[in-house]
Amino acid sequence: MDTRTLLAQPLSAEAFAPYGEVVTSAGRGGRAINDGTSLRVEMEEPDLLDGGGRPSLSVFRARAIALPFAAQVLERHRLGSQTFLPLAATPYVVLVALGADAPDTATLRAFLAGPGVGITLRRDVWHHPLMALADGEFAVLERAGAQVDCELVPLPDAPWVIRAA
Repeated sequence: MDTRTLLAQPLSAEAFAPYGEVVTSAGRGGRAINDGTSLRVEMEEPDLLDGGGRPSLSVFRARAIALPFAAQVLERHRLGSQTFLPLAATPYVVLVALGADAPDTATLRAFLAGPGVGITLRRDVWHHPLMALADGEFAVLERAGAQVDCELVPLPDAPWVIRAA
C-alpha cells in the first residue's frame, strides 16, 4: 500500500481560512467592557441553526495521540459549524480537506494548533476527529438537533501519515 505523508504546518488564520476560522484574540481589536476590566474581542458567529438546530456546548476529554499518526477517516457536518477551544495549554493537530461529495486530497492539509488557540470548522469541511498531542479537555460548540449531522468516510488513498514539520 502506498503511504502518503503530510507535514503539520503551524496554524495561521490565512492558511486555515478556506476551512474555517482560527479562534484567538491575538492581533484583534476589541472594546472595553465590565467597567474596563475586560476587552471583548468578537469572533465570527457560529453556524448552528439550520434544520431546526440549536447550540450544543460539550467538553471533550481527549487522549493524546503521537506523531507520526496514520489518518484513516474524515468526517463532516453538513448542517453547522464546529468549534474546538482547548481548556488548557493542549496542542493539537487539525487535518482538513474540501470536497463536495468526498474529500479532495488535493486540498488535504494538516495544521499544528499551539496551546490556547481554538478553531471553528465551517460546515461541509472534511476533518479528522480531534487529535490532541497531550491529554486535555476541549470545549466544543456545535449544532444539535433531531437530524444527526455527522458523515464519516474513509480517507481516500489512506493511510495518510501526519508528521511534525
